[in-house]
Amino acid sequence: MKDDIKLLDYLNVRRSTPALQLTEPGPDKAELEEILRLTVRVPDHGKLAPWRFIVYRGEERKRLGEAALKRALEKTPDLGADQQDVERTRFTRAPVVIAVVSTAAPHFKVPEWEQVMSAGAVCLNMLIATNAHGYAANWLTEWVSFDENIWSELGVKSGEKIAGFIYIGSTTFPAVERPRPELADVVTWVGEV
Repeated sequence: MKDDIKLLDYLNVRRSTPALQLTEPGPDKAELEEILRLTVRVPDHGKLAPWRFIVYRGEERKRLGEAALKRALEKTPDLGADQQDVERTRFTRAPVVIAVVSTAAPHFKVPEWEQVMSAGAVCLNMLIATNAHGYAANWLTEWVSFDENIWSELGVKSGEKIAGFIYIGSTTFPAVERPRPELADVVTWVGEV
């Protein structure tokens, strides 16, 4: 494969947009289907597709926010008004929110860890596919990804896990670079280079 300068240029500036900076318009159903078609093109040992997607749009996002608020109040009854508003609007921060659900399970050939990593690759690919369609996105987990007591409200089944929520929309905010690790801090060279 030859160098694709456009892809290199994109990778040099790729970044997530904070969910609170996302707004309408979001992708329509046909665009979402294309984004998802591109998303599934990830490493997947054994062709297991150890993940699935739940797409939340429209008024359903408000219902999920109320469910998140209810669960948050169960955990923290004295939750302040500002934090209650955060929970209530959790799923309305973007026009589209997609749960990436890991269905990784023991397998005779494919280690479960490889399946989990495939779900992570799906999340990143979804960000890239979303950007390729001209939209902004953010991959978040937050407490709802780890609290099994709210999963049934979200459509997550027993034995599954949430790899993250991909928030998708548009933005008028300028891209702001954040610090990235220095290679010397994260790379170990072994052998001649």
